[in-house]
Amino acid sequence: MKIAVIPGDGIGKEVIPVGQEVVEAACKKYGLDIAWEDFDWSCETYRQTGRMMPEDGLDRLAGFDAIYLGAVGFPGVPDHVSLWGLLIPIRRHFQQYISLRPARLFDGIQSPLANRTAKDIDMVIVRENNEGEYSEIGGRIYKGTEMETVSQESIFTRKGVDRVMHYAFEQAKKRRKKVTSATKSNGIIHTMPFWDERFEEISKQYPDIATDKYHIDILTANFVLHPDWYDVVVGSNLFGDILSDLGPAVAGTIGIAASGNINPEKEFPSMFEPVHGSAPDIAGKGIANPIGAIWAGAMMLEHLGHQQVADTIMEAIEISIKEKVALTKDMGGKATTIACGEAVAELISDL
Repeated sequence: MKIAVIPGDGIGKEVIPVGQEVVEAACKKYGLDIAWEDFDWSCETYRQTGRMMPEDGLDRLAGFDAIYLGAVGFPGVPDHVSLWGLLIPIRRHFQQYISLRPARLFDGIQSPLANRTAKDIDMVIVRENNEGEYSEIGGRIYKGTEMETVSQESIFTRKGVDRVMHYAFEQAKKRRKKVTSATKSNGIIHTMPFWDERFEEISKQYPDIATDKYHIDILTANFVLHPDWYDVVVGSNLFGDILSDLGPAVAGTIGIAASGNINPEKEFPSMFEPVHGSAPDIAGKGIANPIGAIWAGAMMLEHLGHQQVADTIMEAIEISIKEKVALTKDMGGKATTIACGEAVAELISDL
C-alpha cells in the first residue's frame, strides 16, 4: 500500500506519526507492506509560499492508494483560506463525496450524558461531502459600504443526493437496519423538500430498512436526549458536519473521533483523518489524544480491503480504553500522546 501522509497543522503533526506507528504494527502482524510518503503542506507552507499545497499537489496525490491527513488550520491563516486551499480541493477533485464519521461510546469513557453506557451510543453519520451548502457559488458587492450585499448558493443535485443516501442505506444493511434523515424542509423551501423527496424515493428500494426524518434543530436535541435512537444518520454537507461533531461529543470526547472522506468506487484515493482539528491551544504539549488518528488508520485499512487488520486495531483501542491503559487527559488519564499510541501498538502485538 502506498499512503500519502499530510500531518498538516497543530496536533496533526503529533498524532499522525503515532497513528502511523500503530498502523505499521498491525500491518507487520499480518505481513502487509505499507509505504508512506510525507507531504509537508500546511499553514506554515502557506505563510512561506502563499499556497497551502503546490500547484501540482493534486496530481502528486493521485497515484496513492489513500491519503492520511492530520489537521488543517492554524492562527494567522484565515480558516477559509486553509480549508479551501487544501482539504476541500482534495475532497472534490478525488470525488470523495462521502464523509463517513462513526460516533460510539467506548467502555471506559464517561459520557457527559447522565447514565449512558456503551450500548446507548453507537451511530454513524453519513455526510454529503462535495456539494450542498458548501458551494463556491456566491459573492459580495458594494464591499465596505452600507449597501454591502453577500450571497451564498446551496447546490443539491439529484446525483449527489441519491448517491449519499444509497451509501447510507448500504451502511445500515451492515448495522442495525435504520436510517435517519436530517432535514429542515419546514424552513428551507427548495433544497430541503427536494432532499426529503429523494429520501422517500430511495427508501423504497430498501424495504427492510427502517427510516425516520427529523428537522436538524430537534435532531441535535435528540442526539443529547435520546442518542440510543440512532444508527445511521444521513445529512447534507452542513448538517452532517454539525452532527458529526455533536455525536462524538456526547460519546465522551471528540479526541477519539475518526473520519473517512471516501470515494466508494475507488477510482481515486480516499482520505482519512481524525475529526478533532489542529487544536492550537494544546499543540506542542504532547497531550493530544491519538485515538482519533489511530481509528482513522483502521478505517483506511478497512477501505483498502484489510478488514482483519482494521478489526485488530479497533480491538486494541477498545481494550486500552476499557482497561484504562495509558489514557490521555481528555479520557481521564495522564498519558502523553506517544505513550497512548505505544500502549495500543503493544496490545496489537499481544492479540
